[in-house]
Amino acid sequence: MVVVTRSDLPLSPGKLAVQVAHAAVVCALATKRKKPKWFQAWQSEGGKKVVVKVESEEGFYGLKKKAEKLDIVAEIITDAGLTEVPPGTRTVLGVGPAPNNLIDQVTGDLPLL
Repeated sequence: MVVVTRSDLPLSPGKLAVQVAHAAVVCALATKRKKPKWFQAWQSEGGKKVVVKVESEEGFYGLKKKAEKLDIVAEIITDAGLTEVPPGTRTVLGVGPAPNNLIDQVTGDLPLL
């Protein structure tokens, strides 16, 4: 699983951690439902998660489209706006879990956070 963050958002470390966790939970549950074999393999290997970054919200959309073409779960997390960002701010994109060779086709070129 990869979670893509936005480098243009001034999120505190705690807020960022919560957004990444939100994406991980949403994506894991969706993958368990849609691709149970992928979920089981991911979980049995320790539930690996990688966090990478893009420069802005626009970076999410092409990645999401690529993931969906490969039949990988891809979910954009939208914040409620109760703390650090305005309501409706898209904070992170979760991708997977899925086999590494597929995930790498979507996010393999992105820099680590």
